[in-house]
Amino acid sequence: MERLPHYAYVASRRARFFWSTWQAYLRCRWWGVEIGRGCRFHGKAFFRRHPASRIVIGESCTFLSSPNANLIGVNRPCMISTMSREARVSLGYGCGFSGTVVAAFKEIVLGNGVICGANTLITDSDWHPEDPRSGPASAVVIGENVWLGVGSAVLKGVRIGENTLIGAGSIVTGDIPANVVAAGNPCKVIRSIDRKKPEPLVTEGRGLA
Repeated sequence: MERLPHYAYVASRRARFFWSTWQAYLRCRWWGVEIGRGCRFHGKAFFRRHPASRIVIGESCTFLSSPNANLIGVNRPCMISTMSREARVSLGYGCGFSGTVVAAFKEIVLGNGVICGANTLITDSDWHPEDPRSGPASAVVIGENVWLGVGSAVLKGVRIGENTLIGAGSIVTGDIPANVVAAGNPCKVIRSIDRKKPEPLVTEGRGLA
């Protein structure tokens, strides 16, 4: 009996993945979102593609949108959108998202294996373009195997190099090089990552934190 709650939770989670994934692929087709094979969804992700724009999702990505899909806590669904005719979103192979918002007025590109922790934001615009205080949109590029910590935000014009870790709650307003740990508001480099050390084991829950 001690294990029953655990097994019931696992069975419920698998069932939620099955139904959410089936529905998500239908919504992608409805919105004209190009999605690869093997993607998985827990909860209802939101898509909105502006006519003539493009959203491309690579194979084997995971989207956690239910409040309890990630036990660190997800406070909103994953939302992927393009906001203008020329906008483009490209998400690489094997990325993970937990309550992540990706919204492009111009271009947002994520490399393979990017982990977006709970309640993260990636946007290439100041929004409200009619406001004279807003500047033009500027592309965001995030390299392979970057990890965005819980609650972090990547703002317009930013480039993050591969294998970099962005600390929880960081606000990234400028470029961050490859192979570093960076954190803060504004986000700054804290230390380098020794690439000679063995790679950490990444399991099912890409995007868990």
